[in-house]
Amino acid sequence: MASYNLFDRDFNPVLCEEKSCALKVTLNRPRKLNCLTFEMVSQIHVAMRTYENDAKVNLVIVKGKGKAFCAGGDVTRVVLYILAGHWTFAASFYRRQLMLDYLLATYKKPLVFLINGIVMGGGAGLSMNGMFRIVTENTVFAMPEVLIGHFPDVGASYFLSRLPGYYGEYLGLTGARINGVEMLACGLATHFVLSKDLQQLENALCELVSSDALTISKLINKFIYSGQTNQDNFHERLETINKCFCKETVEEILLSLEEMNSGADKWIVEAISSLKSASPTSLKIGLRSIREGRKQTLELCIAREYIVCSHVVRGTVTNDFFEGARALLFEKDKKPKWEPSQLCRVSEEMLDKFSAELDDEDFKCLQLPARSSPSTEARAKL
Repeated sequence: MASYNLFDRDFNPVLCEEKSCALKVTLNRPRKLNCLTFEMVSQIHVAMRTYENDAKVNLVIVKGKGKAFCAGGDVTRVVLYILAGHWTFAASFYRRQLMLDYLLATYKKPLVFLINGIVMGGGAGLSMNGMFRIVTENTVFAMPEVLIGHFPDVGASYFLSRLPGYYGEYLGLTGARINGVEMLACGLATHFVLSKDLQQLENALCELVSSDALTISKLINKFIYSGQTNQDNFHERLETINKCFCKETVEEILLSLEEMNSGADKWIVEAISSLKSASPTSLKIGLRSIREGRKQTLELCIAREYIVCSHVVRGTVTNDFFEGARALLFEKDKKPKWEPSQLCRVSEEMLDKFSAELDDEDFKCLQLPARSSPSTEARAKL
């Protein structure tokens, strides 16, 4: 296994700066694509709680340094902490991360996420429930958890399930990468701004003396790219995606894609390949989670996902998470040996175990504080 120092600490992995009427939060771990650690999540959580009731701050800007906004949680570090100690190290990290995601989703002040670059996994959890999600020509979004034996978590069962048709199932089960234009088309993003204009937009936001969502939206609209953004790919694919990913089971989804596959559509070929490469257990957990999320509030989604996450990192039902980490992150042979290895061997009984509270004295359900979400009326005005 590759060497990795558990005691490595990044210098100032999160930068917080008050500028005029705004707070700027910068993820500052560019060499690791701003992957989140427990320390980073804790720092952001403390800062956001501190400034939520600060009258001097009208809005909060969140961005990443380098070529990524945030490529997710630092899975390598999480796995090594488990191997060096106890599964609850990982559970504590996920608990803290989910609590931060919930805080940001229900934040009293407007949050503006400048998503210039890679946004995956935990980075999506930070930003996708925010009011303003600004993307650029450099943005790349993906939820690739099923490919490492995990499942789309960090509130993904909420925000993916609310995309048009069954687009959320497509993204969550295949780990497909989409660009900023496609994010705007499907609703994952609220605005598209060229990267060269981000600094000017950021400066203007800092000088804004209003915390009114409509006023902020009007300001951002002055910077949106007015040229052509080709959204044909999204609309052309959605009809086929809906036909295939509306099926009740992963097996039926895969069969439907194979029946549609003529070899001419690269995205279908890639979707089939991804489904066949991913952990069968993760695929079935992911599909069930997104389907359940479509009927639940964000609070219920996050609390449920924490239970499933705890089973995953404890290895209650399968060790696919550790096998995926071995094959893709440590030894990097890219040949995970999933167990069970076939979709047909993943039973409903196995899936039910992931939804049950853990029979472990170290496990506690995630209790989220009562908070009111940003008003539907405010979002509707944007």
